[in-house]
Amino acid sequence: MTSVLVRHELPTAPSRRARRAERRRLKRLDALASRLAELRRIHDLLLEAAAEVEHGWVQGAWFTVQDGGRTRAVTAYDVALAVDRPVSAVCLVGAVVQAAGGPTVVRSQLVQRTLDLTWHALREDLAHPVRWCPGPRVRAMHVLELTYWNDAPGRRAAEVSGLLHSAVACADRQTDLTRMEREALVSTA
Repeated sequence: MTSVLVRHELPTAPSRRARRAERRRLKRLDALASRLAELRRIHDLLLEAAAEVEHGWVQGAWFTVQDGGRTRAVTAYDVALAVDRPVSAVCLVGAVVQAAGGPTVVRSQLVQRTLDLTWHALREDLAHPVRWCPGPRVRAMHVLELTYWNDAPGRRAAEVSGLLHSAVACADRQTDLTRMEREALVSTA
């Protein structure tokens, strides 16, 4: 009987380039998972904001509050008044802020990104990706534009609620785009 020497090849370690590419892929998958979770929260916040508008809507102020038996308009400059008083009506921007928890969370990432998406629903093609982190001045201009749109003469609460529902559809579209990107990354593993 002859013996045959079988040579076993040891598996080779992935190259440095392959390891870096895999780390980038995994990092992007983590970012996409975070984006999906945030989009779900934005979706829910927009639905709650639409309900806030349907409960009571105002022009010329972010909120109206009950103050000593009278209704008082609250703008961005005196928004602290809405912290400890019952809110009776909201504008478009105020609805997002109120739905997120009130004026104390106005600068939170969730509120800011929800307003970014709402502006996108108002002014951009819904099929295009949302610009999530515009510079502070651009973001401030977007909030002003949303405020002016809300306050336009002849505007109705149903239109404001409709814009918020369009923003929900935009959030759903962004979710679909994010899932497609995630699935493509998963399939390349």
